[in-house]
Amino acid sequence: MRVSLKWLRELVDIEMDVAELCARLDMTGTKVEAVHTLGEALDGVVIGQVLECEPHPDADRLRYCTVDVGSEEPLRIVCGATNFSAGDKVPVATVGTVLPGGLEIKKAKLRGVESHGMMCSATELGVGADASGLLVLPANAPVGEPYASWAGLSDTVLELEVTPNRPDCLSMAGVAREVAAVTGTGYRVPASEPEESGTPAGELVSVSIADPDLCTRYAARVIAGVRIGPSPDWLAERVTAAGARPINNVVDVTNYVLYELGQPLHAFDLDTIAAADGRAAIIVRRAKPGERLTTLDGQDRGLAADTLVIADPSGPVALAGVMGGEATEVSAGTVDVLLESACFDPASTSRTSRRLGLISEASLRFERGVDPELQRRAVDRAAQLIAEVAGGAVASGVVDVYPAPAVPRTLTLRPERVAAIIGAEVLTSDIVSILTSLGMVAEEAEGDLVVTVPTFRPDLEREIDLIEEVLRVWGMDRVPSTLPGGRRAGSLGEAQRVQRAAGRALRAAGLCEHIGFAFADPADADRLGWEFGPGELPVRLINPMSEEQSVMRWTLLGGLLRAVSNNQRRGVPDVHLYEIANVFLTAEGRKLPKERLMIGGVMAGAWERPSWHGDARPLDFFDGKGVLETLMDALDVDRWQVRATTDRAWLQPGRSADVVVRGDVVGWIGEVAPGVLDAFECAGPVTVFELSFKSLLKAGKGTGSYVEVPRYPAVNLDIAIVVPEDVTAERVTAAIRSAGGELLEDARLFDVYRDPADSAPGERRLPEGTKSLAFALSYRSAERTLSDEDVAPAHERLVKTVLKKVGGSMRA
Repeated sequence: MRVSLKWLRELVDIEMDVAELCARLDMTGTKVEAVHTLGEALDGVVIGQVLECEPHPDADRLRYCTVDVGSEEPLRIVCGATNFSAGDKVPVATVGTVLPGGLEIKKAKLRGVESHGMMCSATELGVGADASGLLVLPANAPVGEPYASWAGLSDTVLELEVTPNRPDCLSMAGVAREVAAVTGTGYRVPASEPEESGTPAGELVSVSIADPDLCTRYAARVIAGVRIGPSPDWLAERVTAAGARPINNVVDVTNYVLYELGQPLHAFDLDTIAAADGRAAIIVRRAKPGERLTTLDGQDRGLAADTLVIADPSGPVALAGVMGGEATEVSAGTVDVLLESACFDPASTSRTSRRLGLISEASLRFERGVDPELQRRAVDRAAQLIAEVAGGAVASGVVDVYPAPAVPRTLTLRPERVAAIIGAEVLTSDIVSILTSLGMVAEEAEGDLVVTVPTFRPDLEREIDLIEEVLRVWGMDRVPSTLPGGRRAGSLGEAQRVQRAAGRALRAAGLCEHIGFAFADPADADRLGWEFGPGELPVRLINPMSEEQSVMRWTLLGGLLRAVSNNQRRGVPDVHLYEIANVFLTAEGRKLPKERLMIGGVMAGAWERPSWHGDARPLDFFDGKGVLETLMDALDVDRWQVRATTDRAWLQPGRSADVVVRGDVVGWIGEVAPGVLDAFECAGPVTVFELSFKSLLKAGKGTGSYVEVPRYPAVNLDIAIVVPEDVTAERVTAAIRSAGGELLEDARLFDVYRDPADSAPGERRLPEGTKSLAFALSYRSAERTLSDEDVAPAHERLVKTVLKKVGGSMRA
């Protein structure tokens, strides 16, 4: 919301400077986002007087003028306008000026004649819509004075951030009421009393509301005999300061009242509205199947069945609250004007404006909710101003259809509750004064206050809302600072502690945290080949931002793969990310979705870039498994393993596994299948994993156990076992640990050997269909230094037991 201080000062007395006013508004919750100084765009534009006009020697439509701009020498300027003569005073943009449209004035040659500036029209200065000729100024305009200063265009405009719950602040009157409340001064309400004459409006126009659930009120006035033309300077200036472009006197009045009172208006050419029973007939209804409307922007638009339209007996003439129709617009030939002032349903207006991509100042206000008691006042105000600036006679009376008048809400406010919530004593008289200044009526009743809330404040629904109003106006800075009571300090819960530990572990393993959207594309299920469990369904949004974000995510995988794709397309090949976030699933008939906290990760590229010491090694399944080992160690989860699987369609068979903890599947890990990589536009290989946080939380020991630093040295031995190809290293490791007894401290796989596939029979080192697994074993005693005689029997038993369990042999 743009607020002109010059305009605001006509409605409320402001004695403080701009900086203090901004600070006071910020403290009341109406944030000032920016402060603009108008007139700066017209620096370099001065008032000049035309001394001479001569025909251009080489152009019939140009004139060569001598113009006095108050400098030592007059300027010679070539001009194509014809609506001025010697002696006239006009705005002159001197060399170096940049006009509002971005045009920079330079010394130039036009048909061989030098021109040192430009004489300007109202359109070129951004102060009007008349581009037919120069803006000729009154004879008393002082030569050489800056045009913006003389024309009163210098103004300070505040750009306010108005929250969605405060539609009353989307108007000058609403902001004036706020300023008056915080400064303790009164504010002035603009007059809305048009002089009426002629045929009653009820004999000229009829209004019927077929869908009162979408239009609670519709008021109409008629102004006959208007003359369409440019707006007077004061009106064009106000509309420009508010951020709109002047069009003509009637349209500018409707925009002026919108900014002044917050009520959107629309002006129809009365003669273009079809009649019924001898009167122009306005019908507010939903669109019928197949109906179309050409709007003011020239677009032919099909209308959905739930679109609210303004119609006449021939069909739709406007989109209610959004945009008028081309066939009924006010044009240069308009003589009689029908003014509309209505209250449309916020949700209906929002759907229509967003469906058609027509977001306007009017639709913004209807979406947030306009005051249902404002329509009569606004249409009266607009009729009064149109009669002043465009002539014509205001027909007597208003056609005002208001089926169910709004009833102001009544709330009870307890002064002692105000003190308890605020933490400071506020006098009851001060509470009454504050609420009154905000437009409410507060009356004492048995120690409490009965407050009648005006219809322009739909956000005030409970007692606590009134307390907030009192606090923000009374002043949050006046609340005394106090130390909190001796309450017990809060601490992290077990789940929070473990979640943070998981994040630290994944970062330590080389992954960066990713925070993705909770929304997902339903087509991702097909891209991934994802099969939902029995009865499981994705959670569909009621009002999604787009089809690509129309469901809640059921897996973290889609967002992580898109992050990889986005980085790779921007030249970042090494992407290592993790995310700890909720996924969502529902079922038929279920009211609320199930939320599951998951730990997901993705690894693409390499840990390092290629360098002089070698090429970069692409990350693969085993790098991902290493990250899981770091995570499991950090969470103190033991007895876990990865078990090969082919059930995950999005993972490559042979490079994918379920993550199993104590016999239960808690997630999966693997390299992404080529078809899925293509669907997400990723370059492989890409390794991903996803684990259930709840399962890991349950499996973790909760607290790490302390192990004393060893006092005695270990005995390290290596063994290489030849096993069939289908025997996993994990199975062999488990057998070693089981057979190791108390002396075996650690067993670590450090090498896997297979004969090359093209080895000739005489060159093979291993029997066909086998592989060699080499393990480093550490034996240690906590009580003494072990000797060879201590270790040898234990080691022999271990080897014998392991070979028997896995069906292997020692490698020669």
